[in-house]
Amino acid sequence: MPKSLMALSRNAATLTGSTAILLWATLALATTATGAVPPFLLTALTFAIGGGVGVAAGLARGVGLGVFRQPWPVWLHGVGGLFGYHFFYFSALKLAPPAEAGLIAYLWPLLIVLLSAFLPGEKLRAAHVVGALMGLAGTVVLLGARAGGLGFSADYMPGYAAAGVCAVVWAVYSVASRRFQNVPTEVVAGFCLATAALSVPCHLLFEPAIWPNGAHEWLAVAALGLGPVGIAFYTWDIGMKHGDIRLLGVASYAAPVLSTLLLIAAGFAQASWSLAAACALIVGGAVVATLLARR
Repeated sequence: MPKSLMALSRNAATLTGSTAILLWATLALATTATGAVPPFLLTALTFAIGGGVGVAAGLARGVGLGVFRQPWPVWLHGVGGLFGYHFFYFSALKLAPPAEAGLIAYLWPLLIVLLSAFLPGEKLRAAHVVGALMGLAGTVVLLGARAGGLGFSADYMPGYAAAGVCAVVWAVYSVASRRFQNVPTEVVAGFCLATAALSVPCHLLFEPAIWPNGAHEWLAVAALGLGPVGIAFYTWDIGMKHGDIRLLGVASYAAPVLSTLLLIAAGFAQASWSLAAACALIVGGAVVATLLARR
């Protein structure tokens, strides 16, 4: 993390934020390697690692623990965003089919683009909305083909509702970060540690205690905590506070495609026409949002 986040240019902050998308693309592959560890236990372990790494990095750069003395709205925003998203996401997966729940939850990039219009100094253009909708269409094609078709049923309404809340929580957390521009990114370490702590009672209440089995699974947990559940949240914070929120929202739709490509490379999935179509839609959406919006 740079010593002065305020010194980052808008383009540099956007590029920094985009690394979070690349890291989140590894989430599915890394999670597969953790074996049968249940979601809330995995959340507790990985966020504890991610928060610990953030604290250590801050201390190494001369940022003391006093940085965590922030007003309660800062903590409500941060912990509510990180823990709230994961709580409702895991609840949705338990209450509804994964493909449908995942698709609803992945409305958050589109919501980020739309909500950015309410920020001072931001101007939402039609090209941004079109680009985000193209990305959403690509996600529909990808997840629908992976599940053999999408079939929404009223029987799973609680799960769909939880997925919708999940999408809203992450979009609001991301966009509202701009309102906390003066809060150092190092505080995200505290959000991670609080999320880990809150995940422990959820694990004890709702899940069996299945710990990582062997060095391979523990290494996968550590990799998750360092990357997609660690560094990614810090770089995302920088991008949301100082970068182009609309472009990052559109670019976020690349994560499921990149994730699928990694699964194919690792032998856990097969290439298909749906993947090619999803790539075309998502890349096209990013081009529309980047080039046409600037014109």
